[in-house]
Amino acid sequence: MRKIRLRAPGKINWTLDVTGRRPDGYHEVEMLLQSIGLWDEIILTERREGIRIVGDLRGVPRNGDNLAAKAAEQIRESCGLDAGVEIAIHKRIPIAAGLAGGSSDAAAVLVGLNVLWDADLPEERLRQLGSRLGADVPFCISGGTAVARGIGDRLTPLSPLEGIWLVLVKPPFGVSTASVYEALSMESRAGHPDWKKAYDSLQAADFAGFPRGTANVLESVTRAQHPEIREIRQALRKAGAVASSMSGSGPTVFGVFPDYGQARRASEKLREHFAKTSQVYLVETLGEGVEILPSV
Repeated sequence: MRKIRLRAPGKINWTLDVTGRRPDGYHEVEMLLQSIGLWDEIILTERREGIRIVGDLRGVPRNGDNLAAKAAEQIRESCGLDAGVEIAIHKRIPIAAGLAGGSSDAAAVLVGLNVLWDADLPEERLRQLGSRLGADVPFCISGGTAVARGIGDRLTPLSPLEGIWLVLVKPPFGVSTASVYEALSMESRAGHPDWKKAYDSLQAADFAGFPRGTANVLESVTRAQHPEIREIRQALRKAGAVASSMSGSGPTVFGVFPDYGQARRASEKLREHFAKTSQVYLVETLGEGVEILPSV
């Protein structure tokens, strides 16, 4: 039976603004998104029937509630196929972390099954299917750097911000995206992040121009529920981060560093500092999203 192997990178939000709430309850957003060098590996194997989830999932559902399984159902129904697949997920991206791990897995399934099942759907159609699954799925398909608007489905690709070194700190708890959005007060927000200013400053390596304190309007909500976010920001700054923010609805916080050497030294210090509590990752920004890897 045929197989296909894919790399499914996570993402961070350089900026995240909530611009309104729609009648259907979904929030309108404006986000500057970025693929990062922390990824899950997905292996898709043809089978006669059914959708089967396997792998080292550690708390991720193995049934139809898994976003990857829902992605397979989407492409199967869209193409009128009666095909089966085994989806092996090897997790590296922490769950409920604000890094789009589940969304990226779903994006990889859409991209991979489009090839494995010879569906020949254009990328725009894959993004449409992805938007039914989650706000980050359309971006994760193409990745790189982009502005996402609407509910995350309207993407404007930008020249990718590749090769920026980050240190991520993921505290020992997850965050419910729905609960954070529900707790957000549209009236009491401190300000609106300027994604264009953030993008221009990052592109020019002018990190002083990165928005401070207002890069992510959800951070104040998550920080009120989990004061550890503030401690992580302080630890990143003390370790030499020139800019930092929370990604998505959290709780992962990233710090930006001028070069690999400083980022590596900071990651070592932070691993010691948070040895008993948090996960620390040293990653680089990427210029692409889901990637089909050489055959296994």
